[in-house]
Amino acid sequence: MRRRAVRTGAAVIAGLLLVTAGGCADEGARPQELPVAADVPVVVSGEASAEPAELAAPSVPAEEGMGTAPTRSPSASPKPKPKPKRTAGPRPTPKPPTETQVPPPPPRPAPTGCKPTYQGDEASRSQVKAALSDAAARQYWPVSAPEIKIPLNLLKATAWQESGWQSHIVACDGGVGLMQVMPATAEWMNQRFEQSYDIDDYRDNAYLGGTYLAWLTKYIGDMYFDANENPYDLSADLCTSELNSCLLNAVIAAYNYGHGAVAREGEPLTIPNPQYVRNVRALMTECVCLDY
Repeated sequence: MRRRAVRTGAAVIAGLLLVTAGGCADEGARPQELPVAADVPVVVSGEASAEPAELAAPSVPAEEGMGTAPTRSPSASPKPKPKPKRTAGPRPTPKPPTETQVPPPPPRPAPTGCKPTYQGDEASRSQVKAALSDAAARQYWPVSAPEIKIPLNLLKATAWQESGWQSHIVACDGGVGLMQVMPATAEWMNQRFEQSYDIDDYRDNAYLGGTYLAWLTKYIGDMYFDANENPYDLSADLCTSELNSCLLNAVIAAYNYGHGAVAREGEPLTIPNPQYVRNVRALMTECVCLDY
């Protein structure tokens, strides 16, 4: 929710990555689309995908000739091939944004040497895990963009990078709680989606962070990735070695630096904070928090 390249905080990834507890947060809130009554966030249950049945092998008539017909070896049953995903990199020139209401810009970086403060009671790891799991299970844009889903490992990794899962921390630049949501961004998100989330409550803080990630997914996806079968796909396997190649990296960057530094009208997709993006991407697979 605010601009900053690296934060000081909990140590992660087998002692190699440092998590900064206060400075890194995005402008953040959670994207639950709601001005329409039907567009209320809902919990999504997993659906089991049925495995396609194999096609039956065609029968082959026996060859006629002198004596008995030769023995036929059984034919292999053809298996349906998975339908490839239609994916593309970001547009070099984006479409105009569909979201005309945007969050406030991030604050200036905190003074060097400033230490975060703490307020209220700290939620336990099990409580934080439950809050993040609930936020990941929500469908944020059920009417206009039901494809948007925020992966649980992205929420866990972002919260670890932002606060070290400390629900009662307040950073020097104003970021609050688990997802380091900026107060001005929380206020904007509540107005935009007609909600009343409390930034100081760790559960609402998780929802605000999830909402902001979802809003960024729609905003950037509509501008740069509309050619994809799913323009809101946050899969890591769509990313190449180029950081600006996929929506996931762009959303992570914008959570920390603000949407305006990543997605600008008429300009290519930009990653202004590569180290932050690499940290969160690594945490998505290696964070100790994934086992909590």
